[in-house]
Amino acid sequence: MSRSSASPSTRWPLPAEDDWSTPFAELLLAQLDLRPGLTILDIACGHGIPAFYLAEQVGPTGSVLGIDMSRGQVANARAIQRGELPWLRFECLDMRALPASLPAFQRITGNLSVMFLRPNRFEAMKGLIDHLEPGGQIVLTFPSLGTFDSIWQRIDREMRRHGLIIERERLAAHVAERPSAAEARGWLERLNVERIDAIEQPLEVASGAGQRFLQHPLLRGGFLDDAYECFDDAGLADTVMTSVAADLESMMPLTARRCALSGWKPGQV
Repeated sequence: MSRSSASPSTRWPLPAEDDWSTPFAELLLAQLDLRPGLTILDIACGHGIPAFYLAEQVGPTGSVLGIDMSRGQVANARAIQRGELPWLRFECLDMRALPASLPAFQRITGNLSVMFLRPNRFEAMKGLIDHLEPGGQIVLTFPSLGTFDSIWQRIDREMRRHGLIIERERLAAHVAERPSAAEARGWLERLNVERIDAIEQPLEVASGAGQRFLQHPLLRGGFLDDAYECFDDAGLADTVMTSVAADLESMMPLTARRCALSGWKPGQV
């Protein structure tokens, strides 16, 4: 995480050069009631977007615990921290099975987090709400159903052209697994969370054609990889995906759907 764009009042801003995590984090912060002294659990924290920003805002009277299943991500976040913001900690924990010994928090945040709650997303969400103090707020962001639809539709057309029935069924299952804003709202409603919002905003992603599309650092990880996983034959996968990548114009614009899910646990802090 670069701090080169830090202003005098903010030493740990959201990195301006991150064209994926930062736009989602900006949407998260727009919904979050943030002030000094709060205790925050930041799930799927990665290497610290927006955990560092959150820690700076709550200050030394508050605390932030960032958790991630990836030991590598936690190690990266600690390396960036270099002992600063001592009220910020990073730990390797599974957000789907938080230990009973973990205290409750006044805020729970998670940037680009909801997809990692699978396979039992509702049960995982219930576990998060159990660790939210009465009167506390949860805000999670995720790319919702409809993200990069133009890509999936183009891949499906190419699969159909090749007569690939099983691969098309697998692709459809991957796409359907992405939660919609309405589905995520429903989880919180079932948990009796109050003042629920599920806000969606578009985010366009730029890419070149061919290998620039297939190896795009954002599109490949977590998106195009899903398409490759639909194939048992790696050679056939390359043939189909190469044809798709050459037809970038038909997929433009490449649009993600940013969703911020927010709600408040009944009661008083």
